[in-house]
Amino acid sequence: MATETHDGDEPTRRSERGRRRRWPWALALALFAAAVVVIGVLPRLRARTAVNRDTAAMAVPAVSVLRLQRAAPVTEVVLPGSVRGYREAAIFARTNGYLRRWYVDIGARVRKGQLLAEIETPEVDRQLEQARADLATANATRELSRITSERYAGLLKTDSVARQEADNAAGDFAAKSALVQSSQANTRRLEELRSFQKVYAPFDGVITARNTDVGALIDAGASGGAGSQLFFIAQPDRLRVYVNVPESYARAARPGLAVDLTVAEHPGQRSHGTIATTANAIDPATRTLLVQIAVDNRDGALLPGAFAQVHLALQNQSTAVLVPAGALLFRAEGLRVGVVGPNGRVQLRPITIGRDLGATVEVVSGLKGDEALIASPPDSLLDGQTVRIAPRSQQAGAPEQPP
Repeated sequence: MATETHDGDEPTRRSERGRRRRWPWALALALFAAAVVVIGVLPRLRARTAVNRDTAAMAVPAVSVLRLQRAAPVTEVVLPGSVRGYREAAIFARTNGYLRRWYVDIGARVRKGQLLAEIETPEVDRQLEQARADLATANATRELSRITSERYAGLLKTDSVARQEADNAAGDFAAKSALVQSSQANTRRLEELRSFQKVYAPFDGVITARNTDVGALIDAGASGGAGSQLFFIAQPDRLRVYVNVPESYARAARPGLAVDLTVAEHPGQRSHGTIATTANAIDPATRTLLVQIAVDNRDGALLPGAFAQVHLALQNQSTAVLVPAGALLFRAEGLRVGVVGPNGRVQLRPITIGRDLGATVEVVSGLKGDEALIASPPDSLLDGQTVRIAPRSQQAGAPEQPP
C-alpha cells in the first residue's frame, strides 16, 4: 500500500528542521551570557559587598586595649639621700690671736677632750694683766672706804659727826664694793677668753677638714663664715641619712621602718638603716617630708658627706591597680579612663588615683582590675560610643599584656 504524501507537510518539516538547528546556538549564547555574568559581574558584586563591609567596619574606631594588673603588696621607692655624720661640728676660735700649733690633721681620729690646737693671744694676755691691776686698785679703794665708813659709824654713836657724813661714807663703801665686783667679772671674762687658747675636740670623731696653719691670724669675730673654721669634725661610726620623701609617700615613711642604702663606690652592696624620725610637716617649697635615717656604720662602708640611694619598701593598698599614665583622660568633670564594655560600647569610668609612679599611677577606686582598658584613648572619645578592639598585630606601640 503506497504512502500518500501531501504537499502542505513539506514546510512544516522544514520549520522543525530549522528549529532543531537553532537551539544549540541559543544554548551556546545562554551559556556564554552566563559565563560573562559569572566571570565579570559576580566578582564586581563581591568586591562591592566587601568594600561596603570594610567601609562599615572602618567607620567604627579601632582601639588598643590592655589588661590591668594589681599593684604589688610592697613597692620599692628609690630616692636620693645625703649622708651625714651622726654628730658633726665646725670648730671655731673663741679668742683672737695667732695659731701657735696644731696637733691633728685631716683623717685623724680624735677622742673627746683631745687637744687639737693652741692659739697665741698676746692682746688678751695684756688685757688680763690690766684687768687684774684694776681689780687690785678696786680692792684697795674699797678697803679704804670700808675703814672710813666704819669709823664714821662709830663717831655717829657719840654724835661727833653729822648723820649725813656717815651716810656718805656708807654709800661710798657700797659703790667701791660694786666696782670690785665689776673688776672681778671683767677679770673672769678675760681668763675664760685666755682659756680658749687651747682648742679641744667636743666628741669622738674624725677630723674631716683643717682650715688653718701655724701663724694664721685667728679672728673670733669672723666665726660666721666657713673660711674661719679651724677644724671640722664628724662622727663616722654612726650616720644620719637625710632624704626628702614626696608627699604621696609621706604617710608610709614612719619611724621604725627598715630601709636599705646603696652607694656608687660599692655596687651591689647594701647598707641597712632605720627611719629614726621625720619632720612631721611637709615643706611648702618642695612638697616633701624630711626623713632622718639612722645607720650603723662601724664597718666604714659609708662616708660622711656621700650621696646615697635610699631604698624604701612601702606597703600598698590591696585594692589598688596600676594604670599607664597614657590611659588617663582629663575631663572637665574629673579624671576618667575608657573601658570597652559589652557589645563594644565605651564606658568612661571616674577614678581616684593614689601614688604617681611616673609611667604608671595607682588607681585606688573606680576599677576592679578585670576590665579591658583602652590604652591610648583619643580626646574625642565619648561615653557609649561603639568601638572595635584592634587585633594584637595591629596594636603598634600598645603596652604589653600581662601574662
